[in-house]
Amino acid sequence: MLEEVESWLTRRSWSAADRPLDRLLAAKAKDPRRGSVSVVLPALNEEATVGGIVTTIRRELMEKVRLVDELVVIDSGSTDATAKVAREAGARVVHRDGILPRIPAVPGKGEVLWRSLLVTHGDIVCFVDADLRDFSADFVSGIVGPLLTDPEVCLVKAMYDRPFGDGPAGPAEPAPGGAAAQGGRVTELVARPLLNLHWPRLAGFVQPLGGEYAARRSLLEQLPFPVGYGVELGLLVDALHTVGLDALAQVDVGVRRHRHQDGQALGRMAAAIYRTAQLRLSRGHLVRPALTQFERGEHGFVPRTHPVDTEERPPMREIEEYVQRRAA
Repeated sequence: MLEEVESWLTRRSWSAADRPLDRLLAAKAKDPRRGSVSVVLPALNEEATVGGIVTTIRRELMEKVRLVDELVVIDSGSTDATAKVAREAGARVVHRDGILPRIPAVPGKGEVLWRSLLVTHGDIVCFVDADLRDFSADFVSGIVGPLLTDPEVCLVKAMYDRPFGDGPAGPAEPAPGGAAAQGGRVTELVARPLLNLHWPRLAGFVQPLGGEYAARRSLLEQLPFPVGYGVELGLLVDALHTVGLDALAQVDVGVRRHRHQDGQALGRMAAAIYRTAQLRLSRGHLVRPALTQFERGEHGFVPRTHPVDTEERPPMREIEEYVQRRAA
């Protein structure tokens, strides 16, 4: 590991407990305009979990204390009761297709996160995946904390143990091989090798692909957003080049439990992440931006070919509607 990264780990890695809520509220009160917080949950068919997450954030961070100013669920085309459950739990629900209709929406997590900038107002934007179980408000307060208390920090990623199964795993009871690595198969097999080989200054991030992170709007509006699964790696790499390593940080929030995807879905995720990295290395074009996988059919293995996400949305500050809204 680079000496620069070792130094960064000691200065820019914290625990959620390092910044109690009273300290965050005092920092927010000093400059409410620069400390406004929007929490965004991108959601696709997450009726089983989205309500609990929304309820916890509202109760702990909007009613008991006023840390979060805005809680928005962006529904990216759910066919279940995700929108109804989220709305009844107290979130403002916005459908992806109703945001910036001039530009037709495409499927993908990054697409939803990009569009969320147009329907939120906070100076700090906090993204939280909607499939988390046993959710704790620390996931939000922990990663928002450094942005409220340190003006030099621009983006904060959550770090956590990520047990693969439903059994206990955490700092006191690590699973075999290290709980932090378990479950993050694409991280360990694709993202971490790419970062260590090509962007070694980012090698200190425990969960570089984690969906829980917070950033200053002033940074997010400068960055392009890959429309699909490559969004987390793309934002991290581009943030490094835009604001530098010392403006990036991570906070330990404990244990993250969520729904795991099957191997083929992970393969498509890996391809999109590799594509995102490849674009940033060369800004070139893949010969064939597609991934062929195999499924066993009645007469043997059947090939299924899927397109790899290749589209990226431009920095939001280049979108006329966004510029007009911010100027109003």
